[in-house]
Amino acid sequence: MSGLTEQHCEACNAGAPRVTDEERRLLHKDVGDWDILEVNGEEQLRRVFKFRNFAQALAFTNKVGELAEAEDHHPAILLEYGKATISWWTHAIGGLHKNDFIMAARTDSAYH
Repeated sequence: MSGLTEQHCEACNAGAPRVTDEERRLLHKDVGDWDILEVNGEEQLRRVFKFRNFAQALAFTNKVGELAEAEDHHPAILLEYGKATISWWTHAIGGLHKNDFIMAARTDSAYH
């Protein structure tokens, strides 16, 4: 795992820059299991995590929620039987910031 898991999110506001194409390419290498999607005109990182049952998926989403609260950066979470879909993007800038890649890496660590 990259050094992203050791980094902390920085406070963002509407004026914060989105990642550049080069930054996106380099950061995405560290979280290669995540898809970069455009949803309603905003780039997002999204990954589906699989589990044996609902209880395991729920426990995982609670871990992700704790990580999100600790960094004050919050994902969209879809909890279903046997899977959880996590999406990271920075609402204030309508796209991807380095914070999203940091949190994707931390989410991966919580899964392992």
